[in-house]
Amino acid sequence: MCGNNMSAPLPSVVPAARKATAAKERGPGTPVAWLRREATRAGASPARFHSVIFLHGLGDTGHGWAEAFAGIRSSHIKYICPHAPVMPVTLNMKMAMPSWFDIIGLSPDAQEDEPGIKQAAENVKALIDQEVKNGIPSNRIILGGFSQGGALSLYTALTTQQKLAGVTALSCWLPLRASFPQSPISGPNREISILQCHGDCDPLVPLMFGSLTVEKLKTLVNPANVTFKIYEGMMHCSCQQEMMDVKQFIDKLLPPVD
Repeated sequence: MCGNNMSAPLPSVVPAARKATAAKERGPGTPVAWLRREATRAGASPARFHSVIFLHGLGDTGHGWAEAFAGIRSSHIKYICPHAPVMPVTLNMKMAMPSWFDIIGLSPDAQEDEPGIKQAAENVKALIDQEVKNGIPSNRIILGGFSQGGALSLYTALTTQQKLAGVTALSCWLPLRASFPQSPISGPNREISILQCHGDCDPLVPLMFGSLTVEKLKTLVNPANVTFKIYEGMMHCSCQQEMMDVKQFIDKLLPPVD
């Protein structure tokens, strides 16, 4: 069930041909270009909706995760899976591929693309703002992602002034972790609920990254609201149990609105 790249969400339900075609459709674009929605619910008043914004991993597009969420979706929730812009990635010999920001290395002390991470977070915040303009309060929005997308979702949630319902962070890490305080954050998401998931056999983003991240998160937000789930035998991908845990987390935080 697992691929060998940085972004292998449930490949058994994501046709490779479709993923390849989607990647070809994406150009460098502007920051707004990748905010295009891939999976939305239609036909009801926005006031009845909650939203889940989920960011894919390096080298992927939003299509695969849109299909994955189609299998666990709830009718009152809108799922948005945007595409990252295409850019050269240092880690992959400067090859151009969909990426939220540059990745220079995968070791805990590797240099990070601070300007790129901060700009990507601002772009995600703009997408949240657009949902608010569409009638969905930010506290009815869950932000999430896989691998690089999960890293960006954590950083965005911890730095935004928009109060969010929660974060689902899969197989990822906290970027720019040294930039955060040693005490709880002072922003509106100090009490945010976080579901962090990781496979114990992940060869690309080792479980150690997840463990270090959850330790840091518990110093930044209410530790009682941080859940860390480890999946035996899972590599750098997802599995059915993880997706069911994600569904349970989402449905608990975003119940139907009467």
